[in-house]
Amino acid sequence: GNEIRGAVFGEMARPSIVIALHITLNLTSSILIVFLNKLIYIRYGFPSITLTLVHFAVTGLGMRICSWLRVFSPKGVPLSHLLPLCLTFCGFVVLTNLSLQSNTVGTYQLAKTMTTPIILVIQAGYYGKPTSLRVMLTIIPVIFGIFLNSYYDMHFNVVGTVYATTGALVTAVYQILVGLKQA
Repeated sequence: GNEIRGAVFGEMARPSIVIALHITLNLTSSILIVFLNKLIYIRYGFPSITLTLVHFAVTGLGMRICSWLRVFSPKGVPLSHLLPLCLTFCGFVVLTNLSLQSNTVGTYQLAKTMTTPIILVIQAGYYGKPTSLRVMLTIIPVIFGIFLNSYYDMHFNVVGTVYATTGALVTAVYQILVGLKQA
């Protein structure tokens, strides 16, 4: 009895541990990238667009390596389907980098959380997809927190706010388009 239970539990626990490790690695690397980018902006005055170019080059190289390792296989997509994805992807990376350059890290991170409410508004208004009251109620504290942070942020600036707002909007559109392509 215990041997069977241990074998089954061990097999079930292993994927959960692997998933938890992947999530932790993803979260840690994302946070480190944000702080490293901000350090590069502050200490070296590195231009945002140049850093964005470096991000695209590294991402392209990483995708090429994953393709060679057969992690995924590239698929042909008509340019008319690919163009909106490419434009919104480039737009969200450029605008969020400009937001990070213009805002504090805390304001940058909070502004990114506006993406979810924007997605809900677009899906309701454009696609007619309703959102449950429970979900809407969880979004209210997020929006309130963002406005509270913006009001009390000592480094608040209009340009940074414009970058953050348009960055969240373009990111939301990109995520919706990706979701439609994956459906």
